[in-house]
Amino acid sequence: MSDVAILNPRAGLAAERARAALEQSPRWRHAEVRVTTGPGEARRFAQEAAAAGAEHVLSIGGDGTANEIAWGLLGSRTILGLVPMGSGNGLARTLGIPLRPGRALAALAEAVPCAMDVGMINGRPFLNVAGAGFDAEIGVAFHEHGRRGGRRGIFTYVRLSVARSIAYRAESWVLEAGEQRFEGRALVVAFVNGRQYGAGAVLVPGARLDDGLLDVVVIEDAPFYELAWNATRLFLGGIERFQRYRHLPAATAVLTAGREAHHHRDGEPEAAAMRLEASVVPRALRILVPRPTAEDPSGPFLTPARS
Repeated sequence: MSDVAILNPRAGLAAERARAALEQSPRWRHAEVRVTTGPGEARRFAQEAAAAGAEHVLSIGGDGTANEIAWGLLGSRTILGLVPMGSGNGLARTLGIPLRPGRALAALAEAVPCAMDVGMINGRPFLNVAGAGFDAEIGVAFHEHGRRGGRRGIFTYVRLSVARSIAYRAESWVLEAGEQRFEGRALVVAFVNGRQYGAGAVLVPGARLDDGLLDVVVIEDAPFYELAWNATRLFLGGIERFQRYRHLPAATAVLTAGREAHHHRDGEPEAAAMRLEASVVPRALRILVPRPTAEDPSGPFLTPARS
């Protein structure tokens, strides 16, 4: 077994287009295609592929699918390749992978492997961002909307965010990130491994995927107009200059709340909890990254990709 492609069919027409692009790809057309039918199956398929000695496993789906597949590949030599079809595609954007399936497959055909860190939150992995607060609450609403048959996508996510932001009340948190501490009300507490939530919303512009650290970010509570105005900096740049933004790099962190609160892993909602323990497993996952350029020789990595 050389290559396996794991496809999430929930993307509908986009999934069909991705499969067609796979069949037309000179490099990937002979990959064994496995189609998921429910939660947890992508992880199992990935484990089976790694056990069978697959060289590459392609994730054809959103951030949640990539998370499951990566979970199944941890500790193996099998290399993950991302063909993004989700709403945010945060890690794919950070890596510079095109968002159209055909172009993504072409880029992966010329890509090189890098070893990236993997975050852990309460014993479960995340590749890009995990956290609690407003983003987790929107994640719950977004997935409930989809479960009821509503349209998914970035526009739905933005609409839900705007609708709920007016009445949202920030939680009180106690955060210990390495030797650093924060105590107070915060809109968001994020444990960031990549650089952005997705859809171009950059949270930590200079984050590295192989530095052995999580970029812990706190957005402190503020009046609605102040938060709304500075939210544009996520997309236009400069969020780190927002006076309510705190950046606390650490290898481990513990977050506690006065009541059970939702959290997420790579946008997927998790059960409410009063305590979150976050850590990082250095260079735990091999992943395909487009070849470096002279202008950006290492991209989001401290160690440049091998040519």
